[in-house]
Amino acid sequence: MFDNVCKFLAESFSADFASWLLGEPVTLTELSPSELSLEPIRADALILLQSDQLVLHLEFQTLPKAEIPFRMIDYRLRVYRRFPHKRVSQVVIYLKPSDSDLVYQTEFVLENSFHRFEVIRLWEQPTEVFLKFPGLLPFATLSQTEDKTQTLEQVAQIIEAIQDTKIRSNVAASTAVLAGLVLNKDLIKKILRSDIMRESVIYQDILQEGQAKGLEQGIEQGIEQKAQEIAIKMIHKGIDIEVIVDVTGLTIEQVQQLQAKASNNQAE
Repeated sequence: MFDNVCKFLAESFSADFASWLLGEPVTLTELSPSELSLEPIRADALILLQSDQLVLHLEFQTLPKAEIPFRMIDYRLRVYRRFPHKRVSQVVIYLKPSDSDLVYQTEFVLENSFHRFEVIRLWEQPTEVFLKFPGLLPFATLSQTEDKTQTLEQVAQIIEAIQDTKIRSNVAASTAVLAGLVLNKDLIKKILRSDIMRESVIYQDILQEGQAKGLEQGIEQGIEQKAQEIAIKMIHKGIDIEVIVDVTGLTIEQVQQLQAKASNNQAE
């Protein structure tokens, strides 16, 4: 979900990201990873935006990964193959504080090959940067702030002042998701108004994901319940535990618990 939110923000508010990362509000459009692919390319956390002169390559990471330097040079060469005359800016943005040395890696070195990219650790960034643009507001609570609750309250006030209802809804929902990395969910719900978020595409995605998980859990529970019912019938017929385990898929411990329960019922 964090990857999806970051992608949504970067693609929906590309000018805000360009102002932050490039120093100018360049108009950027989405570049599909498939346009650079000679082989299957991993698209999770990968964001490619382009203008006539440049390509902005963003990687949002919650946790550090050792393969990031190679990914950066790999994508840089892919972009060069497709757009040899375009300037490329590559930025890895780490969302959650980490003591790992990996979040400080800014280059890839292999024998005579050398490639450098930019790394931003959000927890080291001034909060004020993210309060200037609507598309950056969701990252404010992850920044270098001493009071994250107070920062979220400040962000909530700015969000409520946004006139465009669609932008207000999307920014509020994105803020709620990313704030979950550093703040308690109940606190977030208390500060951010849920009625503002309901029309957001992010909010709808969360609901759909929750419903899908609920359906999946319901199916799993139904299957296990049916397996238990079959196991109980087999227990009453005196069938060996090994056979019951093999037929129902239950564990030995589960079957033994059902046996004990059946014995207690008979004793009563």
